[in-house]
Amino acid sequence: MQLDLATLCKYRLERAKEDLRAARVNHDSGLFKASINRSYYAIFHGIRAINILDGFDASKHSSVIAHFNQYFVHTGKFERGIYKIIDGAYRIREKCDYSDFFLASKEDSAEQLAHAETFLQTVEAYILENQKD
Repeated sequence: MQLDLATLCKYRLERAKEDLRAARVNHDSGLFKASINRSYYAIFHGIRAINILDGFDASKHSSVIAHFNQYFVHTGKFERGIYKIIDGAYRIREKCDYSDFFLASKEDSAEQLAHAETFLQTVEAYILENQKD
């Protein structure tokens, strides 16, 4: 069964929200690296929700982010500052996941959680605005 793009967009947004809830639970449990990871994936799945609206999908994170930056940030559909949130989340998630000696702090986790919340609010508003008939 092939889903239409609007349905897939909605599914991906819900997945992003689920990742955000997991980030909160991990943060509240003191699992700061896990919280940062889930905050990043909340952002990533939010980006995928937006990208699918114009039919774009990719498996590589860098491709997903590059498409969003080119077609949604550089065109003014999203403020340029949103890319700083994405880039920061990507970089710290890489450190958490792949650097043996990186220690994630409560502050790092709280900052990424707040950024993910802001990002998803912006994404959801964009989706609602652009799916009006």
